[in-house]
Amino acid sequence: MTLALLLSYALIAGTAILSPGPAILLALRNSIVYGLGAVVWSSLGNVTGLFCLSAASMLGLGILLKTSALLFGAVKLVGAGYLFWIGLRHLFGKGLLAALPEPGGAQTRPPRGKLYREAVGLALTNPKAVLFFTALFPQFLVPDAPLLPQFLTLTGIFMGLSILSLMGYALLARQARGFLLRPLLVRWLNRTIGGIFISFGVLLLTLRRPA
Repeated sequence: MTLALLLSYALIAGTAILSPGPAILLALRNSIVYGLGAVVWSSLGNVTGLFCLSAASMLGLGILLKTSALLFGAVKLVGAGYLFWIGLRHLFGKGLLAALPEPGGAQTRPPRGKLYREAVGLALTNPKAVLFFTALFPQFLVPDAPLLPQFLTLTGIFMGLSILSLMGYALLARQARGFLLRPLLVRWLNRTIGGIFISFGVLLLTLRRPA
């Protein structure tokens, strides 16, 4: 793999990663409510999900999704249903920002395993990630070169950029925590985040099998 190819990949991957999505919203929630330690565990869960998507692409599941309309439709329905469920919980005040502490108080942090699993689920149903690893990721593989080193390199770059992005967003949210915990703003954040997750679900349903 050439340096130019890696730089092009990093630029495209970084652009996709930095754009707001479910993982970033989760990192913002965890930073505001539970602290940066929670973001570390959700970030690890996120990159685990990304690794699974990348591995699926390498194993040919991306091609299977392209060729099987039934399987592709089932994956879309399950993923969209999960995103709808999260969005509706926000709209009804039971979502990511449901039980916030006072600005000077503390909130009991969920178990690390729960934070980790929640992030894995979001990563596996993230429309951006699904589209990237089924359509864009295979385009950067060199057919004549060994696939395993390429897989480890490209996936490692994506995972590293993802962790840096999530921690960066989390640090910014932590700095603005006092402002973001205002009750009126919390209600609007819940509604906005709920609408965003539902729109992600709609976006996932509108995805077409890559040509």
